[in-house]
Amino acid sequence: MASKSLFQSLFGALIPATDARNSEAAPAYAYPPKHKLAQLAATGCLNGTFYADDRDQLDTVLALCKEIEPEFIAKTAIYSREEGAMKDMPALLCAALSVVAPRLLERIFTRVIDNAKMLRNFVQIIRSGVVGRKSLGSLPKRLVRDWLASRSDEELFRSSSGNDPSLADIIKMVHPRPAGASREALYGYLTGRGAAEDALPPLVRAYEAFKKDLEGEVPDVPFQLLTSLQLQKRHWASIAARAPWQMTRMNLNTFVRHGVFAEAPQLAGVVADRLRDPEAIARARAFPYQLLAAYVTADGGVPAVIRESLQDAMEHAIENVPAVAGKVYVCCDVSGSMRSPVTGRRKGATTAVRCVDVAALTAAAFVRKNPGAEVLPFEAQVVDLQLNPRDSVMTNATKLSAVCGGGTNCSAPLARLNTQRAQGDLVVFVSDNESWVDARGGRGTATLHEWARFKDRCPSARLVCIDVQPNGTTQAVERSDILNVGGFSDAVFQVVAKFADGKLDPAHWVGVIETLTL
Repeated sequence: MASKSLFQSLFGALIPATDARNSEAAPAYAYPPKHKLAQLAATGCLNGTFYADDRDQLDTVLALCKEIEPEFIAKTAIYSREEGAMKDMPALLCAALSVVAPRLLERIFTRVIDNAKMLRNFVQIIRSGVVGRKSLGSLPKRLVRDWLASRSDEELFRSSSGNDPSLADIIKMVHPRPAGASREALYGYLTGRGAAEDALPPLVRAYEAFKKDLEGEVPDVPFQLLTSLQLQKRHWASIAARAPWQMTRMNLNTFVRHGVFAEAPQLAGVVADRLRDPEAIARARAFPYQLLAAYVTADGGVPAVIRESLQDAMEHAIENVPAVAGKVYVCCDVSGSMRSPVTGRRKGATTAVRCVDVAALTAAAFVRKNPGAEVLPFEAQVVDLQLNPRDSVMTNATKLSAVCGGGTNCSAPLARLNTQRAQGDLVVFVSDNESWVDARGGRGTATLHEWARFKDRCPSARLVCIDVQPNGTTQAVERSDILNVGGFSDAVFQVVAKFADGKLDPAHWVGVIETLTL
């Protein structure tokens, strides 16, 4: 009989040695610089997380920008904004490029800085001095002036809410040259210099007229410009009737509080149709977790038809979840660290959505698109919980996210599958990768040892590790059968689908970013 100890030692020798410690001081594998930047750009919001504060993230990104070629930084900024729908990180990468590669910034500026919020982020970051400069400089000033000139009067006025800096502050900084009388009047109005009323754009005149007596039609402006006024129910009903998709999702309880659906019951159907509209969802670049947040936080006064429309919207939002041929296992991290807000903690703006909610939603979505998929929630050990694939994504996600606590043991689901000698084609982890309960001596991580046992039984199987918060390490090093990807937008599902079909090159996710055209 062959020596088990001999073959066990040979088996272990094939597993690469760890080269890092995670935030729990347990053995792990460090991401290469490009991959680390990609993780941060797709999941980092420059807010404090369970394992890192906002300064840690900022310092890490700036250090990486000094060692990675500028072209990859530019492509990562584009991916983070266009595919990941992130805000702070792509603006930070653009600010970094203003120092290390200004001409690259010029090539990508309009793709990344695509709305007034992004413009304010970009200017705020530069003025803070964190990237090595405190003034915009000639090229960034020109880019900002061109950005202002490319927007209509109405677009600029609708974008004028928000501070630190305000749009008025930015106009004062860059001194744009107005193209006509109405633009000159608008700049004067926004910056407090004053302007002749008859020269102002029609929307601004309508807004000022409405402010005087609250009579007539409510002007078509963001409601943030109206909330200081003593609005009545009919005014709020008018706002709800034409609110954009994201504003609608975020203000369902506000509409109830102001009596919108009591004042105009027919608006429940209008709002429901808006929320479930696939084109509107796509235009809003909605994260699936944002729909879950709206559904969970909607109070009892939100009409049932609207709550149901959020479930319909979720079905549209998860269309990119791959339907995988073969057996799928989804390992959902429900440990204590996953209670952290998924976009981090920021005073006055901390999301109620936790990492565990995103993990649960991802697992529920895979079950929805792959009815034969099995979900293995885990913390220190696997948590036994049955999901019904016929239940809605919302129902299953809520059931999963209710289980949260305990230490992190990423190898536990694979160990369970190995004990059962289970067969499978795709194993997906959704976690923060901070495994420590299974910390071991010797070579490699427990997760990679268990994966090697699974692969010995299922040679063509693939492993995907979706990281929902950036910490710089993984429990399973990247190779042809292992993908590490970060993020919580539906862009992650697209990458997973390609990997599951064997359509990604060995660079995997970094390779996806590098294929972008500047």
